[in-house]
Amino acid sequence: MGAQLRVYKQKISSAQTTKKITKAMELIAASRIQKAMARVRAASPFARAVTRAVSAVATNSNVDHPLTREPDQIRRSAVVIFTADRGLAGAFNSQILREALEVAEMLKEQGREVVYYLVGRKAVGYFQFRKMDWVADWVGDTDNPSFETAEAISASILESFRKEYAEGGVDEIHLVYNRFVSMMTQSPENVRLLPLEIVEADAAEAASTQVFPLYEFEPDAEQVLDSILPVYIQSRVYNALLQSAAAKHAATQKAMKSASDNADKLITDYTRLRNNARQAEITQQIAEIVGGADALAS
Repeated sequence: MGAQLRVYKQKISSAQTTKKITKAMELIAASRIQKAMARVRAASPFARAVTRAVSAVATNSNVDHPLTREPDQIRRSAVVIFTADRGLAGAFNSQILREALEVAEMLKEQGREVVYYLVGRKAVGYFQFRKMDWVADWVGDTDNPSFETAEAISASILESFRKEYAEGGVDEIHLVYNRFVSMMTQSPENVRLLPLEIVEADAAEAASTQVFPLYEFEPDAEQVLDSILPVYIQSRVYNALLQSAAAKHAATQKAMKSASDNADKLITDYTRLRNNARQAEITQQIAEIVGGADALAS
């Protein structure tokens, strides 16, 4: 019985230590998610302004620009996968990798070759383990993404998009990332970034009777597009990085809260078992004393 009591005490101590760690990680994730959401809100006005500017140029001019031109045949597609550098976030990384591979499989069924661009150590580790090839990767900047990382990703995918197919270029680019919906929900998103599909305003604005102004472009619409489209691509990539970071912190908080609750349940169960074992040991000792006294009396 003494050995059994020691086992239960060790398990209770281990569960209590685990609970301290998971509770601390839950609190850290809760503080980080507020900062991440503040960054998303701060970046949104600029992203909306750039989208409206690009939409104005694209819809009010007849320029045939390479970034807005739909190719006659799409032979090679690029998929940019946004994961995290760390785990302990529940199904955050696995669901986005599953979504990305489903997108890639759909593109392959359409007769397209697929190449990958990876963001986050989890995606790199996944591809290394399965001996899959990728073009470029960016790691170490997923928890608190910087705009420099978005610029590097945008420059790489734009360079690949502008190349000819024979030189290793791609005909379209997809972004696959987790979008922050709420503290409990993170939704995988698949967005075709290039060729550009401009969706201006929302349903309420579209249904309104607002009269939009006439536009004049200086020096000309093509040069305006040349200047503003890279900024638009950077803002979309940066938004994907920020959304992914916020979703990751929310997933970590949810996973750590679940781990803390499970540790509490283990502590309760093992405490009950320890008390039962201790009671059984006391009962056995009393029985032995009474039996010994009866033997001496007889």
